[in-house]
Amino acid sequence: MSDKLAFRSFLDGLFAWFTLRRALTYTGMFFYCLALFLAFDVAWSSLTRGEEKARAARIANPVYDHGFAADFDGHDVWGELRYRLVTNSLGFKDASARNIPMKPASRRVLLIGDSFVEAIGMRFEDSFAGLLQQAGQQRSEQVEFLNAGVASYSPVIYYKKTKYLLDIGLQFDEVVVFSDTSDVTDEATSFFCIDDDPKYRAHCSSAEGSAQPVAASPATPLPEVAAAPKKSDFLIDRFVITNRVRISIKRSIQSWLGNRRRAINNDHARIGWTIPGLDVARDYKPLGVEGGIQRSRQNMRALSDLLAARNIPLTVVVYPWAQQLAQGDRNSPQISLWREFCEGRCKAFINLFPVFFAATEADKDWYERLFILGDDHFSVEGNRMMFRELARHLL
Repeated sequence: MSDKLAFRSFLDGLFAWFTLRRALTYTGMFFYCLALFLAFDVAWSSLTRGEEKARAARIANPVYDHGFAADFDGHDVWGELRYRLVTNSLGFKDASARNIPMKPASRRVLLIGDSFVEAIGMRFEDSFAGLLQQAGQQRSEQVEFLNAGVASYSPVIYYKKTKYLLDIGLQFDEVVVFSDTSDVTDEATSFFCIDDDPKYRAHCSSAEGSAQPVAASPATPLPEVAAAPKKSDFLIDRFVITNRVRISIKRSIQSWLGNRRRAINNDHARIGWTIPGLDVARDYKPLGVEGGIQRSRQNMRALSDLLAARNIPLTVVVYPWAQQLAQGDRNSPQISLWREFCEGRCKAFINLFPVFFAATEADKDWYERLFILGDDHFSVEGNRMMFRELARHLL
């Protein structure tokens, strides 16, 4: 009996040893494969970092505060996203680092706005500006769309950058300004160093971060000033594939927990002037909400007068943030501000609020479909919807 027990004990020990060995083998294989995957990820991420190793994509400019470096072909980072960024010879986001002639061969439309127009976080080809350019080039009578939009632009930059482009000899047949709800915030708080009005320049300080303008002429365009190096994110820069897997897992968990829309319930400061009863005085210093509105109007009037003197029509487009859709802000002060401005000044005023509200009524998951998850900016599908509506007016 004892021999049987001993033999059985021996078999149990042997089985346990083989089980442990198998577990160690599988564990070793897992970590070996993981190490290979991470090594490949590091190699691939380093090889695809491209030109951003040597120069920054986003730079300061002494006339219109900031923009993109010309002929950049590399990658940029927005939040957790790393995406391909290419600019043309004018420093505009584009599909390729192409040369833009001063005089167009066909009708040319200049688009300008902030990060929504830039289409931050995605390739040019996926943006509404890229889709307009592609559709315009496919027409029998071609239309070229140039995207001068960059994150954090506002009316003073719309005016100063457009004037600069005209001064260096760039020709275009129409300007389309996409006025963002955050424009009033920016005009109340920022970009005083580049404003032509002395009462606003009086607020200029080194803390603002704007370069002081210097004299320029079409023959001697202003040099671009290098911006401070952007903060590096080790995971995003060196482990691109791993980071994408992490984001996918994170968003799946967010979807399961039902909190993907948390972003639209926060960060009301930049659009707080449109929300009745919200105390935003602290976020709109030094000019305040009314001062921001007044300065917005003044710089847009300067832009309108500049274009009218050259017989270039102006179109103004307004669109909603996700927060405004969630709150049912159908008659936003943003709409009335620029509709009234456009009376007698604009070729057209395009209000995209109704289009987006119709989409919210048709699909309860409108945020997940139309916006970058955890963000305020339009997704690829949101850009497609913008394109479909804009094409009706601009093509």
